[in-house]
Amino acid sequence: MATPTRTAARTTRATGPRHAPPPRLRTPRRQRHSLARPRRSVPLTLLTGLVVLYTLVPLLWLVISATKSQEGLADSFGLWFGGDFSLWDNVKETFTYNDGVFTRWLLNTLLYVVLGAGGATVLAVLGGYALAKFDFPGKRVVFAVVIGAVAVPGTALAVPTFLMFGEMGLTNTPWAVIIPSLISPFGLYLMWVFATEAIPAELLEAARVDGAGELRTFVQVCLPLLAPGMVTVLLFTMVQTWNNYFLPLIMIKDPDWYPLTLGLNSWNAQASTAGGEPVFHLVITGSLITILPLIAAFLLLQKFWQSGLAAGSVKE
Repeated sequence: MATPTRTAARTTRATGPRHAPPPRLRTPRRQRHSLARPRRSVPLTLLTGLVVLYTLVPLLWLVISATKSQEGLADSFGLWFGGDFSLWDNVKETFTYNDGVFTRWLLNTLLYVVLGAGGATVLAVLGGYALAKFDFPGKRVVFAVVIGAVAVPGTALAVPTFLMFGEMGLTNTPWAVIIPSLISPFGLYLMWVFATEAIPAELLEAARVDGAGELRTFVQVCLPLLAPGMVTVLLFTMVQTWNNYFLPLIMIKDPDWYPLTLGLNSWNAQASTAGGEPVFHLVITGSLITILPLIAAFLLLQKFWQSGLAAGSVKE
């Protein structure tokens, strides 16, 4: 007859030892509360508020001032509306003043942005993809040149570019603004980094094994993956070309080829010339119209732009 000790031993060998579940560790209530709702930093909140004011107050002043006439700008407080609401009259006068030259300046700016910023984006995508996914002699030298070019300000190259274009006979033509805008070292570097992280090498090898050529692989496989980076580079180059002032200033003398930046500056300078007519209300209204396309572009492409900036920030 089996004893209870032997029966318990056989049961233990058959079913294995039973282990009690580990005790659950409870997070202290204060710690759970701090993880759910982080503490607010008063200095950081104040600093953020100052940055917001620094950003929005000039825009608010521009919107309010665009609603005033030439006389209302001098007779009213800058950050509040005047007695007359002249926004629509100012917009109409801006587009009709001096035989509608503002429309010509707007079209010139669009031309420089489409050809200059668009071409710079295309070249940055092609160059960044090639540098990220192909090995060739002198690649480190190219990397050093690109990094060095990013550190060089554009104004430092304006005078040598003017002298070179003067020898070629391209000054006072749209090409004097478009051709330098095609080069974007920062855009090339950004696409280089983005293509390195966004396109796996296994995906390229699978496409080549399936018989796809390099051009087909780039167009059908890589371009959709590079879309966020392309939008980010396009926004940066578009803003840079749209707000470009110094390069057109030294390259272009004909007012018919002025961009908006030079055109509005010429209107602003009329008040300081002998017999000139001050048109500050048109300068302010034209400046408001000038920034509207940039705001619309950022709002429409914000999703792609944010994902493009975040690419490569987390290493897997």
